Amino acid sequence: MAPDVAEESAWFKSSYSNDTGGACVEVADVTRTHSSIAIRDSKIPSGPALLFTPGAFAGFIAEVQTL
Repeated sequence: MAPDVAEESAWFKSSYSNDTGGACVEVADVTRTHSSIAIRDSKIPSGPALLFTPGAFAGFIAEVQTL
């Protein structure tokens, strides 16, 4: 079972998301409660969130920035 990521978490929507159904991704730093970075679909805020270690998330961001 996936851990519960509180709705009260500070979620930040991707700047690439838009109001016409584009790729809507939100990220929250939940390291204090879950030792992770959470990612979810902003169109389904009550849906599941994927959790990544801060190191894995930083590696992902570093790799994306090289594209």
